[in-house]
Amino acid sequence: MLPSLFISHGSPMLALEPGASGPALAKLAAELPRPKAIVLVSAHWESRELLVASGEHPETWHDFGGFPPALFAVQYPAPGQPALAAEVARLLIDAGLPARLDPTRPFDHGAWVPLSLMYPDADIPVVQVSLPSREGPALQARVGQILAQLRDQDVLLIGSGSITHNLRELSWQAGPDLATPWALEFRDWMVDKLNTEDREALLDYRQRAPHAVRNHPSDEHLLPLYFAYGAGERFSIAHQGFTLGALGMDIYRFD
Repeated sequence: MLPSLFISHGSPMLALEPGASGPALAKLAAELPRPKAIVLVSAHWESRELLVASGEHPETWHDFGGFPPALFAVQYPAPGQPALAAEVARLLIDAGLPARLDPTRPFDHGAWVPLSLMYPDADIPVVQVSLPSREGPALQARVGQILAQLRDQDVLLIGSGSITHNLRELSWQAGPDLATPWALEFRDWMVDKLNTEDREALLDYRQRAPHAVRNHPSDEHLLPLYFAYGAGERFSIAHQGFTLGALGMDIYRFD
């Protein structure tokens, strides 16, 4: 059975400058059975309600500015899968979570950047599910738990965000081996709680984790972790690292 994954997608430039994460993502994809489809929650689709992208041919959205033209030229023409989107919405509704279809949603960079490194041929259908970020970790864990059954259908579930994400405190001169202590301490706390399956602490991370608010001034980039966590069971680390001193690039899997 396919696992669920949490991927720290970093800067959009990851698509052109993959660093250590690119080979790690390619290796992970090569080790997994080939998915029939992918259902993905991205930190970059925040919403008030649960939405499911249902378009047949989602566009590649360059939802950022200030990057080189080569990045804006990147396209990820993976198909959507309206039938799977409808099934996702039905599963959520049947479990008591209102959801509706959005046929116009494009792929944001939280989706296409990591997928371009995992499945560069863009030939696996992708369905995005939105992130009602105001509802916090518990909702995302429940969404993951509801959709976990799709793993039986060879659907790969991915949460795409970042294990740490304070862009105001990045060090633009930092080498790849530098990790600021406050970011490292937070990351290690999260890993410990995932290893020990301390659900109560994980859901209450903003009160319990060291430097939680400093690492996540807003928590939309951590919430996709809870989607992956809710959809799987056995935690393991596929890759760990930092860029720019404080931007965590960890990749986790839940088998």
